[in-house]
Amino acid sequence: MIYLDHAAATPVSKKARLAMEPYFAELFFNPSAPYLPAKQVKTDYRNAKDEIAHIIGAKGVDLVITAGATESVNLAFTVVETGQEVLYLATEHAAVRAAAEPHSHQEIAVDKTGRIDLLDLKAKITEKTALISVALANNEIGTIQPIAEIAEIVKKVRMERLKDGNKTPLYLHSDASQALNLLDINVARLGVDLLTINAAKLGGPKGVGALYAAHQVVLRPLILGGGQERNLRSGTENVPGVMGFAAAAVETKEHLNGNRKKYQRLVEILRRELKKAPVEPIFLGNQKHKLANFLPVCFPGIDAERLIYKLEEKEVYLSTGAACAASKGEKSHTLMAIGLSDEEIAGSLRISLGVLNDEENVQKAGELICQAVAEELERTR
Repeated sequence: MIYLDHAAATPVSKKARLAMEPYFAELFFNPSAPYLPAKQVKTDYRNAKDEIAHIIGAKGVDLVITAGATESVNLAFTVVETGQEVLYLATEHAAVRAAAEPHSHQEIAVDKTGRIDLLDLKAKITEKTALISVALANNEIGTIQPIAEIAEIVKKVRMERLKDGNKTPLYLHSDASQALNLLDINVARLGVDLLTINAAKLGGPKGVGALYAAHQVVLRPLILGGGQERNLRSGTENVPGVMGFAAAAVETKEHLNGNRKKYQRLVEILRRELKKAPVEPIFLGNQKHKLANFLPVCFPGIDAERLIYKLEEKEVYLSTGAACAASKGEKSHTLMAIGLSDEEIAGSLRISLGVLNDEENVQKAGELICQAVAEELERTR
């Protein structure tokens, strides 16, 4: 098997598995129970939250543990009140777009590499804008956004509102689901009020995420019940999941620079191989500001869906874009936003490398992709 879709899911690391294992059986206690073994589990849970938070320069009390990035995004959007407005980047994940739908909302334009148009952002902020949502790194093309610059714009707007007596708050949310395993993230440096993170993209278990919320942010719970997670996310805590999340996050942080260099090397090998295809490839995204493990590519005139099926027969697994959109057969809104034609969108592949890749299987993958492109080109002729 050659797996080239780490942006969709990553295998749970050995350290994460070992960290989780005791909490499925001998340490199965409910953290809210009053007896000593349960209290110890609660302490372990809080310590794990502290470890996750420390990775992003925060404290455990600043995090709300959720069932994944989608829930974290939806919780972040509870800051928006009736009559207020939302801005989000045109290339945002489907979760952000859906969470914005009930509110008055506008898209912020991007350039052809997927980077935000800051002038468009400034022009679209109104006196009613309460939330701006911009992913730190895009989940389809890997483009990294200048979040700190956006935060400075937000800061200036807040100061102007203060002078004008406008009491509408303005929050900055960023989805860092794809970025936590490759970027050194610090919420203070970024200047965000809300940050979404996800265990499943960095060698942790699926179904576990978190939302960082700064002290001044007022959230409203989506799930009511026993009052866990500061009354913001009721339900018995997912102790094994959080232990695995913490272990994976710490492991990732320790190998951040090494992993970046590894993926840069592997991406360059694969890029060289893909250039040998009989159809000249177009490499998508911002080549200067891009996650090191992403290699989104377009073969104009070639049906990418057919390529995927051909490659699957050879046990090479990759996708045409975000897994949630691809499964519904929808055209990628991200590729539309960066100005690709229908033909180019139809010929686009999302390649994302990770722990299951090395020089040998990446080179082999390049050869097999080129072979599949050649076969498709011959068929269409």
